[in-house]
Amino acid sequence: MKMRNVVVILFIVVCFFQQLSAQDEMSMEDYSAKLEDGVLMLENSKISRTYNWNNGNISTISLCDKISGKVWIMEGDKPDLALSGETEKAANAVFSTSIVEETPIAPKYLEAKITYSLGSLEIKRVFRLYANCPAIACDLYFKGESTSIWLQSGVNMGDMVNIEKLSSRNVATTVPVLEKLELPGRHWKLNVVEFFDITDRFNNLALSVNVLSYRPNMYKGNLLFAYDNATDNGVFILKEAPTSNVQLAYPGSDFMTDYGTFRLVGAGITPEDLDNNEWKRAYGFVTGVYSEGERNGLLALRNYQKNIRKHMPDRDEMVLMNTWGDRGQDSRINEEFALAELEAGAKLGISHFQLDDGWQLGQSSNSAFKGGSLESIWDNPNYWAPHPERFPNGLDPVIKKGKELGIEVCLWFNPSRDNSNEYWEKDADMLIKLYRQYGIRTFKIDGVKLPDKTAEINFRKFLDKVNLETNNNVVFNLDVTAGRRGGYNYFNKYGNLFLENRYTDWTNYFPYTTLRNLWMLSKYVPAENLQVEFLNKWRNTDNYKGDPFAPENYSFDYLFAITMAAQPLAWFEGTGLPKEAIAVVAPVIRKYREVQHDFHSGAIFPIGDEPSGRSWTGFQSIQEGKGYFIIFREANDLSKFQIKTWLTKGETIECIPIIGKGKAFTAKVGQDGIVNFKLPEKNSYALYKYVNK
Repeated sequence: MKMRNVVVILFIVVCFFQQLSAQDEMSMEDYSAKLEDGVLMLENSKISRTYNWNNGNISTISLCDKISGKVWIMEGDKPDLALSGETEKAANAVFSTSIVEETPIAPKYLEAKITYSLGSLEIKRVFRLYANCPAIACDLYFKGESTSIWLQSGVNMGDMVNIEKLSSRNVATTVPVLEKLELPGRHWKLNVVEFFDITDRFNNLALSVNVLSYRPNMYKGNLLFAYDNATDNGVFILKEAPTSNVQLAYPGSDFMTDYGTFRLVGAGITPEDLDNNEWKRAYGFVTGVYSEGERNGLLALRNYQKNIRKHMPDRDEMVLMNTWGDRGQDSRINEEFALAELEAGAKLGISHFQLDDGWQLGQSSNSAFKGGSLESIWDNPNYWAPHPERFPNGLDPVIKKGKELGIEVCLWFNPSRDNSNEYWEKDADMLIKLYRQYGIRTFKIDGVKLPDKTAEINFRKFLDKVNLETNNNVVFNLDVTAGRRGGYNYFNKYGNLFLENRYTDWTNYFPYTTLRNLWMLSKYVPAENLQVEFLNKWRNTDNYKGDPFAPENYSFDYLFAITMAAQPLAWFEGTGLPKEAIAVVAPVIRKYREVQHDFHSGAIFPIGDEPSGRSWTGFQSIQEGKGYFIIFREANDLSKFQIKTWLTKGETIECIPIIGKGKAFTAKVGQDGIVNFKLPEKNSYALYKYVNK
């Protein structure tokens, strides 16, 4: 313990001097990982963390926020990773570091790798450190074998009647613990965020719980913010896993808390999943630091999230039209229809056109015609060939027309799911073939089922092989509307998320609820990673008779504006729109595309009140010294409104209108970031660019 105390004192001194120079410009390679004298240190310009090496089975000694200078000394010394029934005595430890060079989808970063054994179980921890990012990520892998039961029957808090027995350690010994922080203090405020996908069934996609940390408690969610009210410093832990309600080997919660002790639990893997030859990936996590309130915590999280995948304007930005939203399914898909859709899309100003289910020879279970199936796909080796009757000339005429009109042609694809995705390599080879033959690089990935660890691993292999063979040029639109899939915090490096199916045919498309879903998610998930739909409001108006929130009560460009913080999805047949639709929305789409990438380059967060159909609400894109606002006046009688933004009191900004009904103005920011906005009509909007003066 004496050596540990000496290390802690030295670490505090180092952090202090580093904090004094934190404003100095740092090089891009400002990260390091060192193992010296039994102490492992991981750091960059914004965060440092030291561990007792413990022969690879590391335990955190201290955590430092270099920007604020805050140093936390851990109160315990047990290993951070704990698996029920496994020994803590580690052997065969190996430490290595390497620089992972920049790719078309990821920035350069430092990888620090630890491998060690606990008996016959092998563990690999792969840390990722990005330049100027106040968070450290850790990916976990297991190999070998174990006879232990990692997920045991839990302890019911109601049975722990005596205060002497009330300890989170009692509970933590029954579940896999992936990450542990034991911080001093008794005034920790927690914000735990649980997410929901399966959006065909759920229409409330983020649930935030705000509590004071006290004695042992358990919470569900992929994200925990913990803020020390006594010192104005905080930490966050992000669980890189599917949503809580679909995780594998789920222990019933994701976080166990006890005053300043925070444990992340649930590995998504069991001893039965292990293999002696292949590393099996478990769920990972990210731990970050911040100070001075919620804004900085959200920016710290977003800093990390923007490092997972680089957004390239000519690859990742899109206004994509997919015809499935008009419920024609595959009944109209053919060459003539596709060419006509491209012509209509060009008039609208879209960037991408996607042929959904029906372009292929194989008939799926979603077909408008009887007899389709998504089982045993590879029993038919021509399942994914262009349908010979619908596309007698293959896809070449469609691709050619798209290029002439400046529209990228995209496809729908449903990976085979037989026997835990065992044919993943055939699926990958098919997409690679389509990429090489036609230049198609954007694929909607639908119908995914991940019921077990093998299926999940094979699905990742499918994505990785396509990326490898296409030099990371492919964009996957990963559908999260049904089934056990990746959610919002897993498979994030591969593209964007197809968020929801909504149809006027089923009377479940309401503009304000679509806006609300995006608004609620955007606080914790990068909005630019989501595809969000707008529909043909002239269809099925009889279904909405008397409903004040019917789509027809909004202008068509307002429906488009709802999607601007995300990747807009034109969820309709362009040939089915009336002429007035194109006249209204085409100029807006073209103007939006001029600023789309710049808007998405900022950190986008919700502002105003929660969308309700009668609120003032919107989004802010935060950049250095500038940014954007999208402001919505829903159906209310107030022509002006004070909106709480993420700006700082006393700042002066100039707002320049780009699209919508807004007028130019200059404002001095009030208390709590208040800015006064004006819009002349109910159900109107404005997109502004703002600059600090």
